[in-house]
Amino acid sequence: MYLTTSRKTPEIRTGPGVRARAGRIGANVLALGIVSMVTDVSSEMVTAVLPLYLVAGLGLSPLQFGFLDGLYTGMTALLRLAGGHLADRWQRRKAVACAGYAISAASRLALYAAGSSVPALGAALAADRAGKGLRTAPRDALIALSAPPDQLGRAFGVHRALDTTGAMLGPLAAFGLLTATAGAYDSVFVVSTCVGVLGVVLLVLFVRDQRRPVPAAGAVSPAAALALLAAAPFRRLCLAAIVLGLATISDAFLYLLLRQEFGLPAQYFPLLPLGTAASYLLLAVPFGRLADRIGRRTMFLAGHGALLAAYGVLLWPRSGTGTWTTFEQWPRTSPAVYAAGAAVLLLHGIFYAATDGVLMAAAATLLPAHLSGSGMALLQTGQALARLCASVAFGALWTLWAARSALAAAALALALAAGIAVLLLPRTPPKDRL
Repeated sequence: MYLTTSRKTPEIRTGPGVRARAGRIGANVLALGIVSMVTDVSSEMVTAVLPLYLVAGLGLSPLQFGFLDGLYTGMTALLRLAGGHLADRWQRRKAVACAGYAISAASRLALYAAGSSVPALGAALAADRAGKGLRTAPRDALIALSAPPDQLGRAFGVHRALDTTGAMLGPLAAFGLLTATAGAYDSVFVVSTCVGVLGVVLLVLFVRDQRRPVPAAGAVSPAAALALLAAAPFRRLCLAAIVLGLATISDAFLYLLLRQEFGLPAQYFPLLPLGTAASYLLLAVPFGRLADRIGRRTMFLAGHGALLAAYGVLLWPRSGTGTWTTFEQWPRTSPAVYAAGAAVLLLHGIFYAATDGVLMAAAATLLPAHLSGSGMALLQTGQALARLCASVAFGALWTLWAARSALAAAALALALAAGIAVLLLPRTPPKDRL
């Protein structure tokens, strides 16, 4: 916040050639948000149907699905590092991000060609996540370099809100296609590819790069990126994200749990992400602005509290007789069942709104501009690898112990991880905005 006796809105410089007025979000942030929105329509069309396609269509066990889902989540790891490093080294963040978007678009056509071959599906999913890994750090670095430091939470919130609009439209498109084609998954993969190509075109035409002078030799290198961890604030932020990631089950598993509890017909499964996306869309910008005011640490931890509450709702359904039961023992028309399901999706959206962009905004204030992509890639890589491990572990526990026992273990792990994160992220002065 700025204290001034003038009524004139102060002008803020965020770097060479970058100007913004307090209270406004730049055109570059909006353009990146629109690109992400279109791309998310493409990716969420596939994400919405993939768990059901793999488990119900191809008959994969929860453990097998856990490995593929972990691959889908964790394949981004090494290429996040490569994308961040190349973007910083060449000062061509837009070009590196564009390559990532293009790879992801092509991978969805590979899903169509893969048919029912699990190895081929795994390769296509790996390519999609490789593209995401390559583009994410350069894209977030572009956002950070296109907004004033005191409005980073709001900038990332606007971007995530547009991104989430695509996450809402994607499942609706998948639902419409499956309904119109009597469950032909191939139609979803083909249309998804076309929409992904549109996202690449929009990026090329409307997003401006944010270049700085090319750093001296050695200023941007893997060693320089790793040296960022020597700074205690950034190191603690990375450790907190990793510890919490290890206790975070994937979206796909959460939706499979909801379907199991409600006995939802297969054709309605793609609509489940809409509940998450709706609350995320409504809250991303307000939570981003609130994080700028009250501290991103507070908002980040509160978001994981919402996720723990979502696990609790799934674990604690209660019958009218006072005995604890599963949702499967309730009448399907019970209002309490639907209220509980809506609460889980609402809390899931709150979790993302309070953590996703807020984490990147917190990191941006701790990183030098010439290593912004590399630093964000380090953070995102640790989080992706942690969630890969969490997905595989949850799939194994579901296979060995059944779903509710696995979820109880995940809830306990998340509660412990949140306590560790509180210690890793001590309160900081307001000016640090962490």
